Amino acid sequence: MFTRKFKGVLIIALCLFTALFFVGCGGATGNAEPSPSPVPSEPPTPRPPDIEHVIPPIEGTATPTELPAPPQASDGSEPATSTEPATSTEVSLVPYNGIVEHLFFHPVVAYPELAFDGDAKEAGIDEYMVTVDEYNKMLQSIYDKGYILVDMNDVWEEYTTESGGYAMRRNTLMIPEGKKPLILSYDDTNYYEYMQTNGFTFKLFIGTDGEIWSYGLDPEGKTVISQDLDAITILEKFIREHPDFSPFGVKGLLCLTGYEGILGYRTNKDTKIHTTEFEENRQREIEKARPVVEKLKANGWYFASHSWGHINLNTASFASSKADADRWQDEVASLVGPTKLMVYPFGSRLDGDDVKQTGEAFKYYHSLGFRVFASVGIESFSRIKTDISAVICDRMHADGGTLRREPDRYAKFYDAAEVWDDSRPVEGMYGPRKW
Repeated sequence: MFTRKFKGVLIIALCLFTALFFVGCGGATGNAEPSPSPVPSEPPTPRPPDIEHVIPPIEGTATPTELPAPPQASDGSEPATSTEPATSTEVSLVPYNGIVEHLFFHPVVAYPELAFDGDAKEAGIDEYMVTVDEYNKMLQSIYDKGYILVDMNDVWEEYTTESGGYAMRRNTLMIPEGKKPLILSYDDTNYYEYMQTNGFTFKLFIGTDGEIWSYGLDPEGKTVISQDLDAITILEKFIREHPDFSPFGVKGLLCLTGYEGILGYRTNKDTKIHTTEFEENRQREIEKARPVVEKLKANGWYFASHSWGHINLNTASFASSKADADRWQDEVASLVGPTKLMVYPFGSRLDGDDVKQTGEAFKYYHSLGFRVFASVGIESFSRIKTDISAVICDRMHADGGTLRREPDRYAKFYDAAEVWDDSRPVEGMYGPRKW
C-alpha cells in the first residue's frame, strides 16, 4: 500500500466543478432519472443509421496480429501472477511490488474544428478531453518511457484470512525486466448524444475483418469509418504495431454509465416513454451491442461501473445511490458481465469520504461485488481498507486541464509541450496554459 498527504478536499472541489459540464451532456440526477437535455445551440445531427456488421475493412489495412486472451484473475488464496508474455521472443520476468501507475482518459476529440468552435461545450471539452493528435503522442511517449499495460483485476485480489473472513491484498506482478506497469482506463465510453455534433466518434462495431472499428461523421457530415479517430481503436492499432506494450494481452478498462446505453448502442430503458416500440428497438440495440462487448473482452478490454446516471455519489442519498447501482446492474452488468471495479463519476467518493469511513452506500456497493473503488487524484494512490474487504485508490487524469496547469506532474508519462495541440483555445476554463 502507498501513502501520501491526502488532498481530498482540493480534488473533490475540482471534480465537483465538472458536474455542470457532464450533467449538461446528459448526466442523470441523484434520483436515477435522466436530466433533461439542454437546448442545443445548433440543430442536432440526425441519429446515425444502424450499422450492421457488413461494413468492409478499409482497403489496404494490414491484417492485425492475433492477440492472446487476457490473464485470468486468481480465484484462490494465492496471488495471481502473469507469466507468459505475448511476444514470440522470450522475455525475462521479474517480481514487481512498486507503484502501479493508473492514468485515465475521456473520449478523444477526432475533429478539433467541431469541438473547439466557440459553443457551450467548448470549455468542458477543452478541460476534460485530449485530441487524437495529443493521444497518439501520449501513447508513444508512455511506450518509450518503458511502461507496459496490466489489468487492474490482476493488481488486487480478495483472499480468505486466517479467521475465516475476507480481505484484499496487492499481488506481486511478474513483468518483463526493466518495464513499469500501467493501468489505462477510459471514462464514459458510452458515446453520448452530444458527441454527434462536437467532433467525436460515436459508435463501435465489428467490421467484416472481425476487428473493432469506429463510426462517426466528419465536419461535412459525411460518414467516416476508421481505426484512427477513437481512443479504443487507436490503442488496438498501436498495440498491433508495438505488441511488447501489452505483453499479456491487456488493453484498458472501460468505465461505463448506462443512461444513454453503452458503446454507441441505445440499450437503456426509459421509464418516462417506455413504449412497446421503444422496448423493441432497445432489444435490437442490445443484440447489436453483445458481439461488440465480447470482441472487446477477447481483445483484452475489461469493464467497470461508472454509475448508471453519472451521479455525484459524494452527496447522493443512500436511496439514490442504491437505485442507481441497481439500475447499472440491470442495464449494464447484464451486458458486460460482473465486475469488482467501481469508478466514481467526478471522482466523488461514496458517503462523502470512503477514505475515513465505510458508509451505508459503500456497504451496499460492496454487497453487489465491488471491491476496488477508484477516484481521481494527483497521484496513483491506493489504500487497503481494514474494516471491510475493499481497496480505495486514485487515478491520474490525462486531459486538457492537466496539460495546461500540471505539466511537471505528468512528465513521467509525457512532455506537455511536445504533445500540445495548437488547435486548442488560447484561454481554457481556468485561463491560459502555465508554461
